[in-house]
Amino acid sequence: DSVLCPVGGDRLCMGGQPGSGGRRVRAGRGDWSRPLDSLNVRDYFRNMSLTNPYGDFEIIDPKAMRALAHPTRLAALSHLQRHGPATATQVAEVVGASPSVTSWHLRHLASFGLVKEWEGGTDARQRWWQAAARGFRVDLPAGDEGRAAYQALHSELINAGLNQARAWLVEVAPRLDDRWMAQSEGTNTRLMVTPEELGELRGRIEELLAPFLASTRDPQPGAQGVRMLRFCLPEAEDSP
Repeated sequence: DSVLCPVGGDRLCMGGQPGSGGRRVRAGRGDWSRPLDSLNVRDYFRNMSLTNPYGDFEIIDPKAMRALAHPTRLAALSHLQRHGPATATQVAEVVGASPSVTSWHLRHLASFGLVKEWEGGTDARQRWWQAAARGFRVDLPAGDEGRAAYQALHSELINAGLNQARAWLVEVAPRLDDRWMAQSEGTNTRLMVTPEELGELRGRIEELLAPFLASTRDPQPGAQGVRMLRFCLPEAEDSP
């Protein structure tokens, strides 16, 4: 369902190298082309890159990354991804901001194509919003500006993941039965790999996870949602 996700949405993945992604739908001002519902779905999956097995929309515009590098906007996007279309007032109740402030954040996300208006609302007097995709992938852009924007968003996503883990320990873990509690884990493993090997390893993990995504898998008897958080933290060359 996600890798480095904001608060609980379907998927927002940090990863890759410049030019490493598959089918790109570039998120940026006036640069949101070929939404998924305009594609031939069979052709889409036939040609999907192995570096992007989930078919995520890829964000490569540093300005769009900066727009997402804000806890309220991340939480708003997460809510729309997971729960579907909503008004600014409904989203405001979740993100802890006023409806007017939330509306501004949603319009800001919309200016980069990350959310869009939804025409199926039950109350025509209010503007409804939906996430532009169930999954987003953020690749490292070239240049200093791109790297700074990537790092700012990366920081927000890691903080969101850590907060989610803390909330799980307090609010969810005590209510799990023994079967599920026994399957929970926290893993901290140090590897020795090249950048290319790490990229291959990450790709293999994503391929293993792809059939089990909550957003695409049909309900199974006995199955329930599981949030899997992954952090890949390369060390600097002079690390002790």
